Amino acid sequence: MIDRRTLAAALPALALAPALAQAKDTDMTAPRLYPVLQAVIAAWHKQDIEGVLVHVTDDIIWRNSSGYAPAIRGKAAMRKALQGMAPIIKTNKWRIFDHAENDNRLFMEGVDEFWLTTGEHVAIPYAGSLEFEGLLIKEWREYFDGRISAAMKAGQPMTDEVREMLSRPAV
Repeated sequence: MIDRRTLAAALPALALAPALAQAKDTDMTAPRLYPVLQAVIAAWHKQDIEGVLVHVTDDIIWRNSSGYAPAIRGKAAMRKALQGMAPIIKTNKWRIFDHAENDNRLFMEGVDEFWLTTGEHVAIPYAGSLEFEGLLIKEWREYFDGRISAAMKAGQPMTDEVREMLSRPAV
């Protein structure tokens, strides 16, 4: 027989039982947002601009320069920026090393590695955050050291530190 004190202590847990049972039925650890980023990366590997843009909202805010330049606002502006980048990139090997999801946000760490049509090899380690509205990217923030990009675009060799960061396995 259960006494009143034991029952009173158990009531808060009993009130949560339906929610816990429902949560158990759903795999809360399954990635929901990361596959969207994977689709964006796959599209960009082919320089498929429309394939990238299908995954962003019309009012996307893209902060792709770590604060060096104003944010790119709106899908039309993002299209224009990507159309400006694509012709100077011969091939790219953008990849993600680590990621984590939390509600409507995906955090990522990776490298944007590409070869320019002029022959330079550029590899920029970075971290970023994507905010989602449903399964569309609403805000994209990237953080990287622009000096690394500028040096490599000017033909300077890759540093040992960057080379070490590139050697990590992608997820």
